[in-house]
Formats: sequence, structure tokens, C-alpha cells
Amino acid sequence: MNTRIIALVVILIGMASCKKYEETPLQGINKNNVYDPLDKNGDFARQVLSDLYTSLPDGFNRIRVDGDNTVGDFLDAGSDDAVPSTQNKAVEYYKNGRLNSANNPDDNWAAAYRAIRAANDFLANVDVVPVDANAPKTIQYWKAEARFIRAMNYFEMIKRYGGVPLIGDKVLTPDDNLQIPRSTFEQCINYLISECDAIKGLLRVEPVVDSDLGRITRGAAYALKARVLLYAASPLFNGGGTAGDPVKKALAGYPTFDAGRWTLALNAVQDLINLNAYQLTTTFNAAFIGRKNTEVILAKQRAKTFDIETNNAPMGFTTPLSNGLTSPTQELVDAFPMLNGLSITDPASGYVATNPYAGRDKRLDNTVFYNGIKWLSRNVETFEGGKDKPGGVAVQTRTGYYLKKYMADFSNATAYGTQDHNYIIFRYGGVLLDYAECLNEVGRTADAYAPLRALRLRAGITAGAGANAYGVKDGMSQADMRTFIQNERRIEMAFEEQRFWDIRRWKIAGQVLNGSLHGTTITKSAAGDLTYTLSTVSNTTFNQRFYLMPIPYSEVIRNRSLIQNEGW
Repeated sequence: MNTRIIALVVILIGMASCKKYEETPLQGINKNNVYDPLDKNGDFARQVLSDLYTSLPDGFNRIRVDGDNTVGDFLDAGSDDAVPSTQNKAVEYYKNGRLNSANNPDDNWAAAYRAIRAANDFLANVDVVPVDANAPKTIQYWKAEARFIRAMNYFEMIKRYGGVPLIGDKVLTPDDNLQIPRSTFEQCINYLISECDAIKGLLRVEPVVDSDLGRITRGAAYALKARVLLYAASPLFNGGGTAGDPVKKALAGYPTFDAGRWTLALNAVQDLINLNAYQLTTTFNAAFIGRKNTEVILAKQRAKTFDIETNNAPMGFTTPLSNGLTSPTQELVDAFPMLNGLSITDPASGYVATNPYAGRDKRLDNTVFYNGIKWLSRNVETFEGGKDKPGGVAVQTRTGYYLKKYMADFSNATAYGTQDHNYIIFRYGGVLLDYAECLNEVGRTADAYAPLRALRLRAGITAGAGANAYGVKDGMSQADMRTFIQNERRIEMAFEEQRFWDIRRWKIAGQVLNGSLHGTTITKSAAGDLTYTLSTVSNTTFNQRFYLMPIPYSEVIRNRSLIQNEGW
């Protein structure tokens, strides 16, 4: 037994220490100790699969550079939705021009290929484990899950770099030729779609028993296919790449535009909806609290904790400790409409600049801490000199706001309790936004209203009387609807690692990240009156080459067959 455990540890260390994609030293590992034909319970193979699950996308406070042992930042703090409360953090490289091929805090190249190699090794060896004798279809499920994880890792690379080397099922060794060129973007997309189609009938079908919560299911395969095709149809990749060289252009995306790609994406989203396996939770925040609900399609499981609260709640709370690491921008706050669904810029909305948070979309209260909102039995104070913005050297909000998304309701509590803070990879609310976007882009703008109004109904937006229900104005043009969908996606999916990628695939990052980001400076008079003043908190710059990340310099030096992305 001890030798088996040691062998498993060696394999996991090998997976974690591999420096070249697909290259792990195999000498000294006896795979029979892990893939054991006498292991009827499949305990060791199950552990390898569980380790594969750790390579699924993770979110929350994860962005930091190597060697930085502090708590990281939300990726969204690299977009126009937030800034890190500490200035000059690595996440701001994406909007201050400091990103380069040797200094990319979200570089996932090596980690993704470690996971891909581990998945291929698992697929090549797991058939000998006799677990099906006690639990039929287990090997089928396991192999399909491993293929999904492999595909998910490829997708995470493709949205960063464009086309990448496709390895297939090979388990490469140091003796193999590792000078593998990049596959084209089209080849990569075709591969991912073929994998999703191949495994969707081999995975567990929803609903799953509680012991299988967090496992990859049929719906996850449908969701990945739909998301891949959504990206492939989007302006950045659908003939809109920035590369001039024909070879680089084919690596970065499809060389030419094809409107039919939106139809493919629409059909994939419709197939997912037609499973009838998911529905919106009754309230917005319920989608993020608790391990099990009707909206989550796939989430990365985490132990119960309150680290989201301690890392991001307003810093003025010291018992329990709160560190306030994330500062949402005024741009994000202003994107939330009023409770009647109308934009705050609409004269009919009822917005009052001197009382800016009254009567707003309830999703704002679940996404952002603002001055006056209740937390841990007192009101948050982000006015100058307030408990949560005291000034001085302590880390505190730069914008007058703190991140609240994912947190349970501790407004009347005196301490945090542990929560299920699982990182949601796919949820039905996002699917409805994908659906509305695809419908609009294929010219079915009138059909895009239903999913948008469903989301606003769940958010607590009032229907109103007559036309323009839930603030979704009737008769919008395709262009107006596109703008509306982009804003709705921004507020519904804030801090879910969507905005960072959306502004790239829509090719609007050059507009929203070339200029300034803002907060609000609140001053309180002796009489208690509050004055709100717009303040600049960050000057941003976004170069065309930033639409795709650079392939890591270390990989280009190691593999001379790799072609670097345009501008890097």
C-alpha cells in the first residue's frame, strides 16, 4: 500500500513540476501501482482524476506574479470594472502597458499543457482498472471527464493566445520531438467541437446525486461547446484579428468573417437550453451561495470558507478581519440601472445624483459595497475619513466602493460564517446572455427580449405598465440591442471573469481601456451632508497587440517552431 501511495505522489509531483508542455520524466514510475487491475474501487485512479479537476479554471483573488506571496487580485481588476485597492499590482499590467512575454500574471501555457499531458496519461492507462464491476459506466464517465478537462484547458489557452499546438492523445516523453508548431485557430476550434460532441453522450446526466456534485456532466459539455462557438463567432476571432501576416492571422483567428458562425453558436446554445436541466434561481445572490442550486452547470468545488469576505469586504471591519482588496469602478456602478430598469442617464429613470444608490437595480447591492450599505451590523463608511476609507497608508478603496459579489448576507451578523464559495465556470444566467447575443447577431433581435427580461425579472426589476417591460425598450435596432446586451452582461456577470474577455472578443477594449477609470470621492460635512465628486483613479492604455496575450518568452526560446503573436 505504501509503495502505491509513494508512486501516486511521484506522479502528482511530476505533473506539477513539468516545465515543457507535455514533457514529464517517466523514469522510476511504476504505473501498475496506480492503474492497478486488482484495484476494484479504483482508489488511486480516482485520485489522479481528482487532481485533474484542480486544473479547471479558478477565479477570485488569483492574479499575482511568481514570487508574490500576498493574496492576489480578481482578473476583473484588469478590466474597466475594478482596480486593485493597492496601486501598481500585477493585474494592472493589462491596462497600463507593462504586459510582456516574460511578465504575464495570467500566463497559463505551462500549467495547461501539464494538465493536458496528465489527462492523456490517464486516458491511456485507466481502462485496466476494474472499477466497472462494482459501479458500471464509471470508466466511461471518468474518461469523458478527463477529455472535457483536456478540452477546457485548450479553450483557456485559445482565448488567451489564439491557435496553440494540438497534441491529440499523445503522451510525449523527453525523447520525442517537442518542436511542435501551433495549430491554426480553426483547427483548434474544430478539435474542441469534435471533443464536446464525442463526450456529451458519455457523461452523467442531470440531475446528479449529491455525492457527484461538482462532477462534469452532459450539460457542461454542451456549455463548453456553446461558449467556444460564441468566442469563435465574435469580432476578434471572426475575421477581425489584428495580425497583418497571413500565417499569423490564421493563428490568431479565422482570416475572414463568416456570419454563419453566429448561427452555429446559436444552435449550440439552443441545444443546451433544450436539455431543460437548468433554470434561474429565484434570487440573484442565491446562484452564488450554497453548493447546490438549479442554475449552476459547472463549478470548481472549494472547501467551506469565508476567504472571499476577509479578502474583499470593507477594510474598516477588523473583527472579523476584512482587507478590502478590490475596488469596483464608478463605470461599473453607473452601468446598473434603476429598479424600473431604466439607465441612470434616462431622464425618466428617477435617478438622483445626491442620493445615487437609492432605487437601484438590486444586483448592485449584491455586487458592490457602497457608502451607507449595511454590513456586520453597521453602515459602511467610504466617505473621506470614514471607517472604511480612513486615509493614511492602510490598504483601502481607491474608488469609494468594495467588491461584494459572492458573499452571503452578513448585514446583521457580528462575524463571518463559513460558506460554499465554489467558483462558477458555467451558469444558466450566462447561457441566457449568450442566447440573447446570438439571437441578435443572426438578425432575430425581437427574440432576444425574452431571455433578457427573464434575467431582469429574477433581478427584481419592476415590469412597469405597457411597453418597455423591465426597462428593455421595445423596437431596438440590432446595434442598440448589442449595446444593451453588452451592458446587461457586464452587470449580471460582474467579477465572474467574463468582462475581461468580453471586451476583447467584442474588440471594444481599445475604447474602454484607453483613457481614465473613475471612482467617487465622498465628503461629509459637519452637519452630516454628503457630497459626491467624480475622481480619476487610474489612467489606462490598451495597445492593439493586447487583444491576444504573448506566448511566454521561455516557450518561444525552447520551441523554435512556435510563431509569436503579432506585436510581441
